[in-house]
Amino acid sequence: MGVFVFLPLVLPLTAWPVARLAEQHLHPRTATRLLTAVAAVMAVCSTVCLALAMVVGTAQLPGNPLPDGWSDPEVRAAVPYDEIVGKAAIPALCAVVVACGRTLWRHGRFRRHAHRALAGLPGTGVVVLPDEVPYAYALPGGRRDRVVVTTGLLDRLEPAERRALFAHERAHLAARHHRFLLAVQLAARANPFLRPLRTAVSYTAERWADEEAARAVGSRRTVASAIGKAALVSRGTPVATLAGFAAPGPVPRRVAALLGPAPQGRRWPSLFTSVGLAAWCAAAGTAVSAMSSANSAVTMVLILRAATPL
Repeated sequence: MGVFVFLPLVLPLTAWPVARLAEQHLHPRTATRLLTAVAAVMAVCSTVCLALAMVVGTAQLPGNPLPDGWSDPEVRAAVPYDEIVGKAAIPALCAVVVACGRTLWRHGRFRRHAHRALAGLPGTGVVVLPDEVPYAYALPGGRRDRVVVTTGLLDRLEPAERRALFAHERAHLAARHHRFLLAVQLAARANPFLRPLRTAVSYTAERWADEEAARAVGSRRTVASAIGKAALVSRGTPVATLAGFAAPGPVPRRVAALLGPAPQGRRWPSLFTSVGLAAWCAAAGTAVSAMSSANSAVTMVLILRAATPL
């Protein structure tokens, strides 16, 4: 395997240019899907890389449950600097598992508590809470999808802006944006180099919902006005994996985008543009990362099988 086993750990750096350019030049729908896919693939690949290195490191520890043959020199030679890298991969992989598990637990806990708290209210649609604290967010739940909004926020919006708010949150639910946000959140936990993609997807998902809301109400300026007002008073969403009307982030950029022309719906940019070149480079980096991980995994499995006594 050689140094190729380490490529998935650093190849996420190739996605940084596309994260920046995609959120500026691609349609928000395309950018959200593209960046989420890149982040997910690279996160899986880097985790596989850590797992392979951990096998070599764990096999050297006394009293480990792994077969003795897995610590043979032939196996250890498959990973460069096996003593240092193998042992360092153990706490690194444990940290990844704990961080991802904590994110999933927090996401699931809030959804359960939120649905339990709203159990006595209408099963679907909009739930208006008598709370002076202004906030709104989309609460997914399969057949129990809900838009949660407080009177504290509604009282600060005009009727047309309220329609924009509801259209925005319904767009989040219809497109299942919480899945994209959760995927990039887990990816960033698995590899810190993917944090720019998490930030970019948080922005593009909001922009996607902004455009759907503008199409629903027929006025981009109304949606921009509603976002600006809500951002001044709202506290955002309860957890990072849920989508909200005025989530923390570059609200001025969202407003400026809505005051400009609607984005083009091209699915994939041309290679002969700056964003297209960055997108193709990120796609190539993702493919190399996946192939490197697959090659390393297959090679390691074959080596371990040969070193395992029958």
